[in-house]
Amino acid sequence: MGEPHDHRVLVPVDVLGGQSVPETIVETFASIPVVVLGYHEIPDQTVPDQARAEHEQQAQAELEELRTMFETAGCEVTTRLVFTHDRFKTFERVALELDCDAVLIPNPAPILERILVAIRGDTNVDYIARLVATVLAGTEIDVTLFHVASSDESRERGRELLETAASTLVEQGVERDRIDIEIVAGAPTDAIFEAASDHDLIVAGESRPSIRRLIFRDRAERIAKRTVDPVLVIRGAYLESNAAKANDEPTESS
Repeated sequence: MGEPHDHRVLVPVDVLGGQSVPETIVETFASIPVVVLGYHEIPDQTVPDQARAEHEQQAQAELEELRTMFETAGCEVTTRLVFTHDRFKTFERVALELDCDAVLIPNPAPILERILVAIRGDTNVDYIARLVATVLAGTEIDVTLFHVASSDESRERGRELLETAASTLVEQGVERDRIDIEIVAGAPTDAIFEAASDHDLIVAGESRPSIRRLIFRDRAERIAKRTVDPVLVIRGAYLESNAAKANDEPTESS
């Protein structure tokens, strides 16, 4: 990925669908610049300009309330409002355009005391650990570094990855007694889902570092659909630079 850089998280919210961002999430992510993407998915036959003319005032008001929530918590906030035919394409395009490291699915989070970080064998451990350390900054949240092993060799490699991640977290100021390491066997998605029952936020990476694989159309999406916890999807460490244009036109405020 290159040298570490300041992180930024995309927070997509269906502003006309009654979706909200839990206060616990706002407080936890206050140390990271966020892009709050207010979106409304429209039918294929509806022209975005038509939807904007009918709903922009209400949607913009909801988006401004979200901006105020994050700013009150001390967060640096950028906002965008989009009427789109495909929310996943929009998430991906905006994340790429605004250099967002991750996308947060803000499911309900009554409490946020422990997060689960799923680390695979092909992931950029340093990249993930540094972003997680930024999330943990200024909080007392504990973290479980989690790996699903398919063999004894995979288990040993997984332990090395988790220990590396733990060392990076400690270097970034996270106390070692806040960090647990867990390695299990089984189907990755099922194992992560089972472990998630004892945690309040899941951190997972994209299955492949390519923008051709739309965000969430992989293991991370299945996890997000099967859990009531918020899910932070960390984008692939190496992204292509030429994103395909989505079929929507954003109304932007920042």
